[in-house]
Order: sequence, then C-alpha cells, then structure tokens
Amino acid sequence: MSPQLFDLTGRRALVTGSSQGIGLALARGLAGAGAEVVLNGRDEARLAAAAESLGARRTLAFDATDHAAVREAVDTFEAEVGAIDILVNNAGMQHRTPLEDFPADAFERLLKTNISTVFNVGQAVARHMIARGAGKIINIASVQTALARPGIAPYTATKGAVGNLTKGMATDWAGYGLQCNAIAPGYFDTPLNAALVADPAFSAWLEKRTPAGRWGRVEELVGACIFLASDASSFVNGHVLYVDGGITASL
Repeated sequence: MSPQLFDLTGRRALVTGSSQGIGLALARGLAGAGAEVVLNGRDEARLAAAAESLGARRTLAFDATDHAAVREAVDTFEAEVGAIDILVNNAGMQHRTPLEDFPADAFERLLKTNISTVFNVGQAVARHMIARGAGKIINIASVQTALARPGIAPYTATKGAVGNLTKGMATDWAGYGLQCNAIAPGYFDTPLNAALVADPAFSAWLEKRTPAGRWGRVEELVGACIFLASDASSFVNGHVLYVDGGITASL
C-alpha cells in the first residue's frame, strides 16, 4: 500500500473545538500529515495560544451552536481564503448529574453543543463540498454512542445522535462525493475527563473494564483521523470507528 494514500498535502482541514484536548491533538496530527489546519473555538485568546503552539497560520473563531454565525463564517472563509476539504466536528461538552436531578438548562446546552454544532458546521461546509464533488467530514462521537454509564444519560443521548447523524450525512451526501464518518473515542486523558482521571477508584475500575488496561492517549486518535481524512478511506461512509482499547468489544 502506498503511503501517498494517507498524504494530506494540499488539503485544508477545519477542526472545531480545537484549542485544547482531542481537537488540538487531531489538528496537530492532520498538520503532520501535510494538511493546512484551521483551528476553531469561541475563546479567541485560547485559540491564538493553540495556534501558536501548533504553528498554524489560520484560525476561524465562531460559536458553533449559532447556525447563522456558522454559515456566515464558513461562507466568508470559502470566498476569501479557499476550500475546506476536511471537516472535523469535535466541539463538545459534558455534564454529570443523576438523571432524576439533571437540570433542564444543562440538558439543552448538551443538545446545542454536542448535536447542533455537528449539524450547523456540517451543513455549512458540506454545501461547498457538494458543489466541488468531494469532501471529508469526521464527527467525534464517543464510546457512549454505544454504551451508557450512570450520571451521563443526556450526554449518552447526544453521542448516540451524533452516530446516527453521521449515518444520515453519508446517506444524503455520499452520492455527491463526500465521505462522512465518525470516530468514537473511549476513555481518554483529556480536560473533559479531568475529574475522572483524578479519581483513583474510577481509574482502577476503567483499567479493569478496558481490555487494554489503561486510559487512552489523545495521540492515539490521530491515525484514525488521518485514515478517515485521506484517500485511504475513499469507500468508507457512514462508519463509526471505535478507538477505545476494546471496551465496546468486551463484557
């Protein structure tokens, strides 16, 4: 197999929520494979710091929960800078509370942040990709796309929706030359999971529950992302790729 299948030279990738954690790691990995990376976030100071650490030339600050703002930002970028060839929908949040006590406003924030952002940015970017007859969309799902744990039922619902929205994107857009897939990370040491990483009892449970016997490292998501962003996945569509150390394969 030719390494050129995974070469992203000459392609531009927009990664939402890429000022830290998984998004920043994926942006770094895509840049390493040759892509020009465009970082996105709402906090412009944090975004600028991330861009400096990565050596990225471009950032695109917008609130991915705001449909009109997303459309304007993407359309302006495409007109003034050029094509977005790869989109990684990574923006997301977590809120942990037993379901019977879960605040309604927190539930609405999860819906907007974890589902609406995928629709908003996916639609805005796909309209341009469809016109060109090519494009790669990678949505960040979760091990909770397939599994549930106490205290995060609404999060689980949102990530299940991301998995099915990914299938819907592929169903509607594959005929236009787009490949739309998802990466479903297991338990990774990220800012989103800081409370769990700091809990010795949870870490001990996770190490026993996961066949690989450990937390994942964000760098271990990069290979899957490059595969789905590259020509190597030209006939892969509507797939949810679990990168979870085997946790969804084992009871």
